[in-house]
Amino acid sequence: MPGWLEAGLWGLLGGAALVIGAAIAWFVRVPSRVVAGVMAFGAGVLISALAFDLAQEAADEGGLLTTALSFLVGALVYVAANAVLDRHGARHRKRSGGQQPSESQQGGSGAAIAIGALLDGIPESVVLGVGLLGGGGVSTAVVAAVFISNVPEGLSSVAGMKRAGRSAGYVFGVWGGIALVSALAAALGYLALGGASPQLIAGITALAAGAILTMVADTMIPEAFERTHVLTGLITTLGFLVAFTISRLGA
Repeated sequence: MPGWLEAGLWGLLGGAALVIGAAIAWFVRVPSRVVAGVMAFGAGVLISALAFDLAQEAADEGGLLTTALSFLVGALVYVAANAVLDRHGARHRKRSGGQQPSESQQGGSGAAIAIGALLDGIPESVVLGVGLLGGGGVSTAVVAAVFISNVPEGLSSVAGMKRAGRSAGYVFGVWGGIALVSALAAALGYLALGGASPQLIAGITALAAGAILTMVADTMIPEAFERTHVLTGLITTLGFLVAFTISRLGA
């Protein structure tokens, strides 16, 4: 199988998890505390993958300074893009309660939420595509982290969309489109960086990791804490340990 196609399929798998979460939220009434608990677990999973796979690998290949600077740039880029989207109604795109505005409350919020969801998913897809460039195959821990965390992301966001009166066409159009774009981003990441140096690949990996960590702090943890409160830390720790165990078993 061509490498670009394999990368695309891994990206599609990660995006498909969003659609699964969306379908659960649309057809099943999931208690808000359960949604928040799963979101906390997913946040812990992603944090573990960032620390023990992405950041560590980037530092080993590109050096600490390159990794640190790229990580910070990724965070700054995400914050800047997120700030623009927030002003157009996408601030609460991962919230399952009544925080998301309807189109009548804020015109253009539907498009902003869709773009925001895409913004959240692109760094993960790039990481999956770039991960194949070393020839050793994509990291099991990273794939597991993306998949496990994307289910609650889709679940929580769609619960909020449903409360805001979004249509089924909008909901599944957004998440189905993001799944396809995730596949495309992973494939393009592989093709564009096929001849890149290990240092450049490490920098891009760290940049994506910085954006992902910022996304976790900005959009996932607030939703989790609002409902699970004192249990948030414990559930996040469990997610961290699960991902860490997967990483060690796959080492």
